Amino acid sequence: MLEKVTPLILTYNEAPNIARTLQKLTWAKQIVIIDSYSTDETLEIAASYPQVQIFKRKFDTHATQWNYGLQQITSEWVLSLDADYIVSDKLIAEIKELSPDSQIDGYFARFKYCVFGNPLRGTILPPRQVLFRKDKSIYIDDGHTQLLEVKGQPGMLSSYIYHDDRKSLSRWLWAQDRYSVIEAKKLLETPISEMSWGDRIRKQKILAPFIILFYCLILKGGILDGWRGWYYAFQRVLAEILLAIRLIEAKNLEQKPRM
Repeated sequence: MLEKVTPLILTYNEAPNIARTLQKLTWAKQIVIIDSYSTDETLEIAASYPQVQIFKRKFDTHATQWNYGLQQITSEWVLSLDADYIVSDKLIAEIKELSPDSQIDGYFARFKYCVFGNPLRGTILPPRQVLFRKDKSIYIDDGHTQLLEVKGQPGMLSSYIYHDDRKSLSRWLWAQDRYSVIEAKKLLETPISEMSWGDRIRKQKILAPFIILFYCLILKGGILDGWRGWYYAFQRVLAEILLAIRLIEAKNLEQKPRM
């Protein structure tokens, strides 16, 4: 099965992460990277791996960037990864034993979130369909991220992928600010009847930061991870606060000043 799989990765200034990701993909005959014109050492690091093929494309949306990447792949199966996803040895062994001729067209994987390289007990990251047949799949935009649509039968992998982002806090804040703008636009333009309960709570602005703090620390056991659990919880709370501020800003910009 591994011979039929091509890893696909999007990058933009991922020098702190990309080497650790690629080190777990040396089994692949080809690795496709779609880069949004990185200005750090990302491309130099990636080019040091002989299987890597680099394509440059100016970023517009996640979905169009991923779909462009799919066009560069010739294998039957694709393993789509963010540049801070570390594929575990157990997951590689599990993929190796899969039958390419099965009725499954896409496999979901679960995640372990890492803080400074240490996995946490729990995360709010949902399983993601990361391994799929190329000819049955397409990406669509969904707020600040993307959704993968696979026309076929799904399956679930039992092993984990580690989400281990080592970029600076300043870079994280920059990204979250961009994401909050896109996510606020999505919430404001989506009818309530079409929203999930989570998005309905987020649109109310007040409750979401408190709920996410309780969820990360208590329901997901983050408090047992010590300061790393608090770090992750504070990150998620700050992301919800940024979104709430964007929603308040957008609503008030629509109103005429009373002065």
